[in-house]
Amino acid sequence: MSLPEIVSREQWRAAREELLRKEEAVGRARQALSAERRRLPMVEVDPAYLFEGGDGKATLLDLFEGRTQLVVHHFMFAPHWEAGCPCCAAFLDQVGHLAHLRARNTSFAAVSRAPFTRILPFKARMGWAVPWYSSSPGDFNPDFGASVERDGELVERPGLSCFLRQCDRVFHTYSVYDEGLDGLGAVAGLLDLTALGRSPQGSDRLRYHDEYDD
Repeated sequence: MSLPEIVSREQWRAAREELLRKEEAVGRARQALSAERRRLPMVEVDPAYLFEGGDGKATLLDLFEGRTQLVVHHFMFAPHWEAGCPCCAAFLDQVGHLAHLRARNTSFAAVSRAPFTRILPFKARMGWAVPWYSSSPGDFNPDFGASVERDGELVERPGLSCFLRQCDRVFHTYSVYDEGLDGLGAVAGLLDLTALGRSPQGSDRLRYHDEYDD
């Protein structure tokens, strides 16, 4: 294993300041990219996609839970698999408490092609409370690039898709897949993917998750 070079405190400080300038440049570029993402056009989608969850059948509109935005985690879990993808599970472990997203008028849900009867025991095993739905046997996953056809079969692909609701109309604003998920999972990172950004309510003041108003 190759370890960092051992230097004096002064040498370390000089090297750290040089790296800091590069980090700040990356941060400014990331903010500019997020602003450009918010300016992306959006496309209207059929809100009647049908899912199955803990409360039975649900439409895409139902997944919003009355909020303005929805982030969907395309969790890789094919219909014939016994358990979900370990990498997707590690990603979902990072999402944490949904109160911080919900306070910013944004819902979050996982969606997989596996039947809900397989999702439910795996979700219990992982100890997750996040809403999780089966899209089987519908076309939601392939329609949003989360399942792609290869050699005549659908292959799973990890991703996130963002949606915006205006009354009963639903719009697709953004999707990201594969390595694009690296570094995501935190509240700020997820909100940066949405059309309204980090502050749909006009304030980003964080609170304890049990102190937000419903």
